[in-house]
This record gives sequence, structure tokens and C-alpha cells, in this order.
Amino acid sequence: MILNGTLDLAADPGGIAKAADFLRQGLLVAFATETVYGLGGDARNSDAVAGIYHAKGRPSFNPLIAHVASVEAAQRFVEWSDRAEALAAAFWPGPLTLVLPLRANHSISPLVTAGLDTLAVRVPAHGTARALLTAFDGPVAAPSANPSGQISPTTAAHVRAGLDGRIAAILDDGPCGVGLESTIVGLAGEPALLRPGGVALEQIETVLDAQLHLHQASDMLTAPGQLQSHYAPDAPVRLNAGTPQGDEVLLGFGQVSCDLNLSEDGNLTEAAANLFSALHRVNSMGRPIAVSPIPDHGLGAAINDRLRRAAAPRDS
Repeated sequence: MILNGTLDLAADPGGIAKAADFLRQGLLVAFATETVYGLGGDARNSDAVAGIYHAKGRPSFNPLIAHVASVEAAQRFVEWSDRAEALAAAFWPGPLTLVLPLRANHSISPLVTAGLDTLAVRVPAHGTARALLTAFDGPVAAPSANPSGQISPTTAAHVRAGLDGRIAAILDDGPCGVGLESTIVGLAGEPALLRPGGVALEQIETVLDAQLHLHQASDMLTAPGQLQSHYAPDAPVRLNAGTPQGDEVLLGFGQVSCDLNLSEDGNLTEAAANLFSALHRVNSMGRPIAVSPIPDHGLGAAINDRLRRAAAPRDS
């Protein structure tokens, strides 16, 4: 229960210590990562994890990512493999999540895995996130810190707008640098791309020297971020738009005349970092949204994935 509203905590030793103490008490803390702000709770505490689902209004069949401070910490909860070692060496800490079989006696709440026998696990690169995980000394389940299905938060203000009064605190460390959620790779069987994100598919396939199976919308939900309608503004979204129609606001890319541009230089890294913040801004205009075409390679594949989900018919 939040008795005095949601606290703002500075990303300093005192704020990090207070946030870790809240987590030990089974309370929820939003914190910055390099991808987006996460809504954290003790991944071993089913009451805390249930609180995450309740605060977000998230379907309980949609599993969560467990964030840990190191590779060694991850190995306490999942069955490690040569492929996991190769990807961790290349991309951890960083915006990559691995889905691996749970170890025996793993202590992770079944609510985190939505009853699956695998766990999605990540070592974030963000300094404050790592400091919090180290201070807490345990796994933190942390989906994006926003109401389920809505635009992901890349600033503390975005978190407060969606979750004020529902969580204990927000550990504010400014805007997120990557701006897209982590890439998710399944390693419980043959390597599979379960969600595109902050690490490009081409980079992962180079490290593994293998082509990844691509998750399809008709496949069973096996990882976070696979719901067809997600990251959704209030207004309808039209993709691959050359020019706006009617009262549409145009979210541009490259050298186009538009209301707001993800990257005037056509830089996909810049566009990824700006995506969710830009969606928040155009959403606040209260008009239908049109989006310029985005190249579908590198980080563009992850940007287009989020935009397709934003434009998809709303789940009932």
C-alpha cells in the first residue's frame, strides 16, 4: 500500500539505498535503465510480483524479465549454455535479454515466468540500475513502468503520468539513452528472436554464426513484449505515410516536412532513442498520428516492430 503517494528519489547513494530498502519490503520502484524505465519488484516475492501486474493492469499470462547485476547472478537462476556465454560476452551488460531454462531450486516466483519453465533474464548497462541491483543483491522483475499496452516511459515524468500513487517510488536518473526495450533471444531450444530491440538481429546472428528463428504473432507467448497490440497511443496510428491526411500529425524520419522528427539525419540510433518520447508528445496533441517510413534493418526493425504494435487494433 502506498500511504503517502509515489516518492521521487534522486539517483545518488541515499536514493539508491532507499529504493533497495523498498524492494526488500516487497514494494515497487520504477528505475531508469538504458532502454526504458522499469517497474521493479523482488522477483522472488510473489506478492511483490502480483503488485507489478496490478499496478500496470498487465495480463498475468505475459511473463516478466528478471534483471540481475552480473552474469554470475543470472547463472544462479537459469541453465547456462555456450550460446548464452557467447551472447553475454558480446552484449552484457546491455539491452539484450536471454530466455533460458530455469534451474532447479531457482527461487523465482512463478508469477514472473507466467508458469513457464524458462526465465527471461538481463544484465542492464545503466549505472543506476546496476547500483540498485547490487544494493538489493537479488533479482528484480521489471517490465516497462507504464500502464499495460500504453507508450513505454523514457523519463521519470512519463512514469509519474501513468503510475503516480500506484508504486512506492521513482528513482529518477534522467532520460533513457537507448529508448527501445531490450532485444529478447530464446535459447531454450534453437536460437529464436522473440522480440527485436536495442541490439540488432544482424549483430546477434554474427556472434552465434547462425540464423535465428523469428517469433510469429500466431506463436505461443514465450517472452515479454509479444502482445500484438502494445505501446499504443490513444489516437489511431497510420504507418508508412508519405504525407499527413486530414487532421493527422506527422511523425517524420529523415528529410521530410513534419510536426516532429525522429531523426532529421535518418539516423536509426537517434530515432530509436527518440521513439517513445516522440510518441508521448504527438499523443498529447489529441490528433490521429501518421508515421513516415522507417528502414527495416538494424535498429529500424525494432522501431518498426513497436510502431506496428502501436498501430494494431486494440486488444479487447
